[in-house]
Amino acid sequence: MTTSEQPTVVSASGKVLVAGGYLVLDRKYDGIVIGISARFYTVIFSGKNGKFSVYSPQFDDGQWDYQVNLKSLGGEEGFSCELESTNPERRNSFVEIAINYSLSIISRRKDEQFKEIVAKGLEIYIVGDNDFYSQREQLRKKNLPLTSSSLKSLEPFCKVHCTLKKVNKTGLGSSAALITSLVSALFVHFGVVSNQTNDNDRKLIHNVAQFCHCLAQGKVGSGFDVSAAIWGSHIYKRFSPNILENVMNQNVDISILNNLIDPASSKWDNQVTKFSLPHGFKLVLADVDAGSNTPSMVGKVLKWHKDNIDRANTLWDTLASHNTIISNNLRRLNKNHEQDKELYINAIKICESVKASEWALLTEQNPNNNNVALFSATFTTFQRIRELLREMTELSQVPIEPPKQTKLLDACNEIPGTIMAGIPGAGGYDAIFCIGIGNSFSSQIEKLWNSWEEMSVGPLLSRESSKGYMIEQINNIPGLSKSLNV
Repeated sequence: MTTSEQPTVVSASGKVLVAGGYLVLDRKYDGIVIGISARFYTVIFSGKNGKFSVYSPQFDDGQWDYQVNLKSLGGEEGFSCELESTNPERRNSFVEIAINYSLSIISRRKDEQFKEIVAKGLEIYIVGDNDFYSQREQLRKKNLPLTSSSLKSLEPFCKVHCTLKKVNKTGLGSSAALITSLVSALFVHFGVVSNQTNDNDRKLIHNVAQFCHCLAQGKVGSGFDVSAAIWGSHIYKRFSPNILENVMNQNVDISILNNLIDPASSKWDNQVTKFSLPHGFKLVLADVDAGSNTPSMVGKVLKWHKDNIDRANTLWDTLASHNTIISNNLRRLNKNHEQDKELYINAIKICESVKASEWALLTEQNPNNNNVALFSATFTTFQRIRELLREMTELSQVPIEPPKQTKLLDACNEIPGTIMAGIPGAGGYDAIFCIGIGNSFSSQIEKLWNSWEEMSVGPLLSRESSKGYMIEQINNIPGLSKSLNV
């Protein structure tokens, strides 16, 4: 497609849950969610043939065409929308649900303008940064080693050379980022949302994206991945599942849904507490080529919890208290940096070339710099969290931190400057994260990963990003226009 029209472009971030795996399913507990620089982008052009065409050019089968049928609900109630696929054998429920319900909700807010835009149709492009998908096969075909420099040499939004169903994901929240970028792009394109700093607009998109994501997945999840796509890094407390449980069907009454997703609705009790990694802290991620079935793991852990309620609650309460210590320490370090930058930077210089297991001694040697003590306490507390997760692994017989991963994480902790090394989210074999300080921390960690022989550990390029969803300009995103062939 060639056009001079300026499209609507909205992006949403991926996520890493560094503390609160499993616990985040329960409103009693918090999770520490880190937004990352890997993002999904939705680009919308006005159409010409009255159809809604959706393209995911990274996939071999990445095109879906629809006719939109509108049914007036009368008065100011807007329309109910039905997407009729031109190829019913090839369906994309995530895309269909997001478009269908977004349009129905938008129609109530933009009546006449809405009908005109729908009548022309839309051309929608959706692409994700390379980190969302394993690039191992790409690198193998190019005879390139599994390193950061090799990944940087790949073109942005590169093709994965397979179908959507067969793609190997890296577990960074691709479906949540996709749905959030698509929903928010539709709301921006139709003029319902125009300012990404408006809190009510952000809540509206959050509520719609949560509903669409849960409906597409067929269950009400914890929602931290959609929350990260909207707000970036934060401390997350989930919404009560019963908010959405009664609307988890394709025939939901649009009037009920409109009231439910209203940002002023008091029903939404999710909590987002502002958070970011302290100054000088670096997040690095790796894709581990072993693989876990996360839904299966979650189901088994929840069954164990139900069957052993007292022991499980005691373990989860202990885990939660240590997670809170971590988040409080990190927020305290952020404040300390604001109040005395020189003292804070000095603490990094003291600790960056020393293994964290030896920071307790440095704390004694530097009694006037409480940042050193906070670094050490954070490392020690996270080690305790890992012990508790290994205990949960043993009790539930679910590989949350399996022995092979324990060995790798322990080796990461031997790298000077490493403060936390763990398995994100539900755990298992899929990925690891490390957080540390110092100029050489990232390169030393990658050197260890490259030399690791027990499992194939592939670095990812993503770093922390607290931006959440963003309204973008297509020419400001390297490689985006080229990837869409526009």
